Amino acid sequence: MEGLLDKVTEELQIDKSNWVLTKFGDVAIQQKQNVDRENTDLTRYVKGEHMGSEDLHLRSWGELKDEYLGPAFIRRFDEGDILYGSRRTYLRKVVIAPFSGITSNTTFVIKANEEKIDKRLLPFVMLSEGFTENSTRNSKGSVNPYINWKDIANYEFLLPPKKQQAHLVQLLRAMDDVVERENEFLIKLKTTRDVFFEKLIFESEGKKVPLSKILVPKKEKSQVPHKREKYIGLEHIVTGDFKTSNYGSTESVKAQCNIVDKGDLCYSKLRPYLDKAIIASFDSVSTTELLIYDTKLVSKEYVLHHFHSKSFIDYVSSQGFGTKMPRVSHKIIGQYEVLVPKNENELLNKMKQFLKVEDVSKSKIASSKSLQKGLINQVF
Repeated sequence: MEGLLDKVTEELQIDKSNWVLTKFGDVAIQQKQNVDRENTDLTRYVKGEHMGSEDLHLRSWGELKDEYLGPAFIRRFDEGDILYGSRRTYLRKVVIAPFSGITSNTTFVIKANEEKIDKRLLPFVMLSEGFTENSTRNSKGSVNPYINWKDIANYEFLLPPKKQQAHLVQLLRAMDDVVERENEFLIKLKTTRDVFFEKLIFESEGKKVPLSKILVPKKEKSQVPHKREKYIGLEHIVTGDFKTSNYGSTESVKAQCNIVDKGDLCYSKLRPYLDKAIIASFDSVSTTELLIYDTKLVSKEYVLHHFHSKSFIDYVSSQGFGTKMPRVSHKIIGQYEVLVPKNENELLNKMKQFLKVEDVSKSKIASSKSLQKGLINQVF
């Protein structure tokens, strides 16, 4: 990968001698148009959780009629605007809006000053290492750090002349297209996996039982200071994944946490439609929004497939309580019935083939993103 990056960079032969040191605030314009949600034609909204890390494409959103939104959701954005998550900026949440809608006042809505910069180039500036380091360094607060507009507006970087910007856009967009094609394949693969799992369950013999007879809650807590170094927050779990290698440090976590042992089944009770459930691959502590389970009658791997199935997600999404931040309880989850199959091992072996292909796809995406990031940092 490094060899390929060096080859591409060498072929670029970027001459920055005529590039101009520019403040971000000179090429980016913050939008602050407010919306009266009771009197608007806008129908969709975007939350921070809808935005992926290092992903310019918006893959999910909400409908205003489906959920209560707090008073912070007043900011209008238009198609083509850049949405930037101002909290926990190390997550690099930079998205190009594919439609007009509403977001909260903690998400910056940004338009490019097209007199100075090609609007297609600006999102890549915001994904650069320098921009992220500046945002992280100037963030305030420890539990949920945030950045002020003036701190990113003062960020300086070298800006190429307008004539050269179009060439750089072409290169960076081509690399993004590669990543996007691989992401689209992975999404289709996950959909096929879930359909196949439901088909296997339908064709299998066994007895249906509620999850309350299968799930064994683990309730051990970790007090501050935490004895374990690794921390799993919801931001470390990717929607639909079966495991995570991401984690944070417990040094900045001042709240009580759940203790997670390697091999534990973890399920996020917060916003169940986000589909965040994993089997832990290392010892850690976690946010109390993660329910920690052992199982009986069937394996944790088998239950995890159910957690990721469309039937289960539809069920818990319909049963969630709370208007500001929907969640489910162990009791609600326990009422969902699953088949205890006679052929569990055979069934799981078939599903492992899907997971192997997914791992290969994710590896390709990671490699392409690494190359993309390298190119962005070479340019900016």
